[in-house]
Amino acid sequence: MFYDQAKIYVQAGDGGDGCVAFRREKYVPYGGPAGGDGGRGGDVVLYVDSHLNTLYRFSRQRHFRAGRGEHGRGKNQHGAAGESLRVPVPPGSVVYDADTEELLGDLTEVGQELTVAHGGRGGRGNARFATSTNQSPRIAEHGETGEERWLRLDLKLLADVGVVGLPNAGKSTLLAATTAARPKIAPYPFTTLQPNLGVVVLDAETEFVLADVPGLIEGASQGKGLGHEFLRHVERTRVLIHLLDGLSADPLADLDVINGELSSFDPRLAAKPQLVAFNKIDLPEARARWPEVEQALKARGCPALAISALAREGTRELLYRAARMLADLPDEETPAQELPVFRLGDDEAAFTIEREGKDRWRVRGGQVERFAAMTVWNLEEAVRRFQRTLDRLGISEALEEAGVQPGDTVCIGDVELVWEE
Repeated sequence: MFYDQAKIYVQAGDGGDGCVAFRREKYVPYGGPAGGDGGRGGDVVLYVDSHLNTLYRFSRQRHFRAGRGEHGRGKNQHGAAGESLRVPVPPGSVVYDADTEELLGDLTEVGQELTVAHGGRGGRGNARFATSTNQSPRIAEHGETGEERWLRLDLKLLADVGVVGLPNAGKSTLLAATTAARPKIAPYPFTTLQPNLGVVVLDAETEFVLADVPGLIEGASQGKGLGHEFLRHVERTRVLIHLLDGLSADPLADLDVINGELSSFDPRLAAKPQLVAFNKIDLPEARARWPEVEQALKARGCPALAISALAREGTRELLYRAARMLADLPDEETPAQELPVFRLGDDEAAFTIEREGKDRWRVRGGQVERFAAMTVWNLEEAVRRFQRTLDRLGISEALEEAGVQPGDTVCIGDVELVWEE
């Protein structure tokens, strides 16, 4: 089975907690706060591995978690950072957020990396809160929670030239005759149930990757046959070889069918440079029809050749013409190494207040929820600091205007607080 789609869960490591500690050493005057910071959590990073060509490994493992940061310790010892997790993917992998369908990255080049989940920062120890007016702070922070999400991976084959055509036109035969690939070949439709790749080597300076795309029939762009599943693999190709069956009742109608499906799936596919190959010319019936088909194709302005993939007649000339078409195309722009991945937004201080019941309120907002999660609630100074933050952000005033009453419950993230005057 050809695994070209996968859904995985990634979770970055949480940051380590900060420490509350004081220096108590002989002959050291005054001493002072000495609690170290927690270590940062590890990231989850996808990287391109040229040895992979499918997403098979993700059929057996779907959950990936990076290491969490260590907690801070006394004597100003900071916790170690969590170990990042690097996950290999094959070239041509496209990464989406599974919930929002947002495109996160397109990994095509060896060495390309994409951070899909960032580790949480470590909490600060009490040494970081010392000031001239508070020289012995008893306050620290919990580590920030690491990012987590479900991802959808789509694999689009990386091939220079793609072979398209109706079932049984001879696509697999052409691939087997011109490359070292050995796809299944049989005299019935839908023999090929997955795309196949092969490397064409014409001479010391001319080589390219050739792929046959199976399952294209009329209605493929609407999901009929296997075409809807594999049409996306055509998107990566730069030149198309359209293979016509020389024994078909109407080869020109076959050409229109496939081009129509390509255009329906993505108009850019129909605009790709295309070379038409009239296959099975070794058979008398096909050879007799070729002059008529050739004239019709010339009238349309379609470059065409007659070949026999089975007898390897005309295949070398076909591939050389495809190579020349490739060479004449402008160089493609190098894809960006990494697209922005969901980090803190520009409006992190924004918040909303919702009433969830008669005496229950919910405050939502990136900054305030993160602050609540990192507050150590059994430390009185930390609680007072959180209250000052609510005042500074305008949340206390907004709650009073909304009608909060003493004794009401205010929920911020996973924290529940009782409102008091």
